[in-house]
Amino acid sequence: MSRSYQRNRRWDKGRYEALATLLFVSLSAAIAIGEDWPQFRGPGGQGHSMETGLPFEWSETKNIRWKVPVAGRGWSSPVVANGRVWVTTATVAGKDTSLRLIAFETETGKAAVDVEVFKVRGGGRTNPKNSHASPTPIVADDRVYVHFGPEGTAAVSVSGTVLWKTKLHYEPQHGNGGSPALAGDMLIVNCDGFDQAYVAALDTRTGKTRWRTDRPAPHSQAYSTPLVIRAANRDQVISVGAFNVVSYDPQNGKEIWRVAYPDGFSNVPRPVFGGGLVFITTGFHQPSLLAIRPDGKGDVTRTHVAWKLSRGVPLTPSPLLVGSDLYMVSDNGIASLVDATTGAVKWQERLNGTFSASPVFADGRVYVLDEDGRTIVFKPGATPQRIAENALDGPSLASMAVSSGSLFLRTASHLYRITRP
Repeated sequence: MSRSYQRNRRWDKGRYEALATLLFVSLSAAIAIGEDWPQFRGPGGQGHSMETGLPFEWSETKNIRWKVPVAGRGWSSPVVANGRVWVTTATVAGKDTSLRLIAFETETGKAAVDVEVFKVRGGGRTNPKNSHASPTPIVADDRVYVHFGPEGTAAVSVSGTVLWKTKLHYEPQHGNGGSPALAGDMLIVNCDGFDQAYVAALDTRTGKTRWRTDRPAPHSQAYSTPLVIRAANRDQVISVGAFNVVSYDPQNGKEIWRVAYPDGFSNVPRPVFGGGLVFITTGFHQPSLLAIRPDGKGDVTRTHVAWKLSRGVPLTPSPLLVGSDLYMVSDNGIASLVDATTGAVKWQERLNGTFSASPVFADGRVYVLDEDGRTIVFKPGATPQRIAENALDGPSLASMAVSSGSLFLRTASHLYRITRP
């Protein structure tokens, strides 16, 4: 064997070992970073995460990576993107309310950004369960979009610079609620008040209104978050309002179809979509769950409602679709599994407690967080199989986020990162 051949073989071996090391480090980094959770209810807006290795047991002394205080009061859900966790909050000083955007480093919980976006006098009324900072931010590229209802909407750079501000005028009864949604280069916002009700699309670069479409009459307050879907060979914005759910063309705001429900207003849950059906809840007084085929035009109330369910339907938590199974948790703690294709109820179980947060499906489990900071974890299936119940100190109305092999939970006073060792 020649010396030249031996040198080349050693060089090849070293090169391959270096390449293997580089691939291993890159893969490890990708696993460590994980999937972002950039908006309300995660990447697709429907409460799903592809993260694995998640914890299913925790307490104040177990599996807590970090716990940091959050000043003020806010029930926006945490979002996670590019190594930071973002929430909004409202702090009060005298008669002024400061509406703020805050970020923490994902790894350490160290404060990274704290910026006042709006300052309002007084702050107006809210429902006792609501706050002046309830809509969840959206992170996209190098911007964070925040919405504080009629108090203002803005884009903020990830370094904390306010890039633009605007106000969408309407008067909800119980404060702000619904979060915005992104459709390409437009920010879609439901504006459902007593005085007027409409849906608006803002240019993400400038904050200027690209289109505005008034709701069908009659109207009232609602607090739902739009969902952008692809159905019937077109993009659609599914927007739940008082007495009507409407599908809009995201490019121009023109109505595609609508379904009316005469007794529903003050809607909160976000729609879900799958298996060729859109699932929405109709709100107060008598909540119903409607499964709607999204391929119609005009008023399809009589023709495109595939099925309707009026038992165990939530007023606040959004439904969760897993395959052909639809999970719901009512505000008073009734968990249900419904066949998404037929509406048949497979099982119901009382969880006790009261619920506002929307459930999450991740790592083959369903996570349900109640208003006392207790999370019930169960395995999906034809029968309810509880895995664990985990308690934290303090109440919680915000939905959890999932990223970086962790769960991020917000209570009234703190933000937690929960991770297996």
